[in-house]
Amino acid sequence: MDIILVFIAVAVGFFLIVMAIDCHRFVIKEYTCSSPKLYQEGKIVLLSDLHNKSFGKNNEKLIKAIHKQNPNMIVIAGDMYTSSPKEDNAGAADFVCALAGKYPVYYGNGNHEHKTKLYTDVFGKRYQSYANRLKEAGVVMLENERIILPAYNMEICGAEIGREYYGKFKTKKMPVSYMEKLLGKVAENTFTLLIAHNPDYFETYASWGADLTVSGHVHGGLMVLPLLGGVISPSLKLFPKYDGGEFRDGKHTMILGRGLGTHTLPIRIFNPGELVVIHLKPVPQKVD
Repeated sequence: MDIILVFIAVAVGFFLIVMAIDCHRFVIKEYTCSSPKLYQEGKIVLLSDLHNKSFGKNNEKLIKAIHKQNPNMIVIAGDMYTSSPKEDNAGAADFVCALAGKYPVYYGNGNHEHKTKLYTDVFGKRYQSYANRLKEAGVVMLENERIILPAYNMEICGAEIGREYYGKFKTKKMPVSYMEKLLGKVAENTFTLLIAHNPDYFETYASWGADLTVSGHVHGGLMVLPLLGGVISPSLKLFPKYDGGEFRDGKHTMILGRGLGTHTLPIRIFNPGELVVIHLKPVPQKVD
């Protein structure tokens, strides 16, 4: 019995140490997305789920890592702050505005931004003040909106889905018509990059026509186990299908970042934060 208790104590101590380390570090993950629709190469830094976390004073460590990548643009897949009445979003705004001073920044909301926007009786003008500040700094806020980048032949779309699609335990079905209602139809000959915070609906995003979907939300499943992957999703599903990494549906791709911060449960085990880098590569079109 004493041996068992010692083993349990050592195991708990080990996991607590790993958690303390992983909650305060990030790694760089790189992916390549190739398409004949793209006109030129580009490098994207994808950020998500910062949740008011700061790596160093004023996020200087994270900013330095981004500068080292020298991206052509920053894409944000939501939840840069936490929708808690006890927390503000000034630090997140400072960070995003600092990036906007050097790079084009395209921002799609997550469920936390969306929640503070909806419930003004609880959060007041917190979201509107945040969005106004970002827009003044040059950030392109894509709240069910699209922007075309002609040099790349790429359209960036930001999908802000309803809160009914963030339920617990059960995933509500999302028809393609819902995406068309939010954003209209996809231009077939243009490369479509969709910012969609919740990855659970990748099949719908692909059927809608997104060539590349970038997502967050799942935080890597909090703890990552060998072979099994992430343990639990925000919808309280065990071993979620989409926890982090690259996924494909035919010619359509989703890159799911494991995020940078935590909220509610400050847990990251074998699951450090991620700074995601996406290399866009044009490929020659096939001639019949």
